[in-house]
Amino acid sequence: MAKLRGALKIKRIGHGGTLDPMATGVLPVFIGRATRAAEFCENAEKEYIAGLRLGIVTDTQDITGNILHECGTSITAVELSAVIPRFLGAQKQIPPMYSAIKREGIKLYELARRGVEVPRSARDIIIPEIELLGVNGGDYSLGVNGGDYSLRVACSKGTYIRTLCHDIGAALGCGGTMSSLRRTRAGSFTIDMAHTLDDILPAVASGNIDKYIIPIDSIFSKYPAVTLNGEQTRKCKSGMPISAGNIPDNTYRFYGPDDEFLLLGEVVGCETRIIKRFYCSGQG
Repeated sequence: MAKLRGALKIKRIGHGGTLDPMATGVLPVFIGRATRAAEFCENAEKEYIAGLRLGIVTDTQDITGNILHECGTSITAVELSAVIPRFLGAQKQIPPMYSAIKREGIKLYELARRGVEVPRSARDIIIPEIELLGVNGGDYSLGVNGGDYSLRVACSKGTYIRTLCHDIGAALGCGGTMSSLRRTRAGSFTIDMAHTLDDILPAVASGNIDKYIIPIDSIFSKYPAVTLNGEQTRKCKSGMPISAGNIPDNTYRFYGPDDEFLLLGEVVGCETRIIKRFYCSGQG
């Protein structure tokens, strides 16, 4: 983020959810007025491809940590598939000590590095999908000794995939740790839309950065659009209540007559409740 802020010469910059230190993949970046939309991406569902290495337990719950327990295992894909349904749906998850969650103003990982472990409250999460892709994304017949199992996981904000791998290993009785992690989706942003810093920084230097910038309203593409007339737009920008006319109750993207994206709003009984404003106030 610091590199982007310096290259773009802009103070207002944010992102749509942090990544684990060893993770790669999708990290939506919001600049200027678009930072107003970051919260919607941060709270959106995420999708990951994770490596699960069975027979190992570490203090960080991933392969970068110190090994606490190690054993040989012959867990099959059938046995792994049998426990996966236990981790689907709404549930409680205890976050790992190696996390950025704060306790009395101190991040948990700072305590963990001092050898201190403290009780953590379980957090509400939702995991709607876990798909077993194979061994290293390949043939199941390789068996657990042929490589790490590969999982595709769709989950809510606040889910720790490291902890999921740890808990699956515990359920199998052999222990488990996360060996790799790649975020393939964050809300509506997918891996095929992503670009590396090696793409972005030269584009900034050459003045071609616009080809990598996505309009703010793209994050709300699942909602229908409504175009306001000139008078409605004037009232909207003046902070006055606006009537959306005779349209069904729903959440909408609202635009001015010149296609300027104005706001995300909810229509209830022909009246509009503003969820978030995005129109230009003259300060960008």
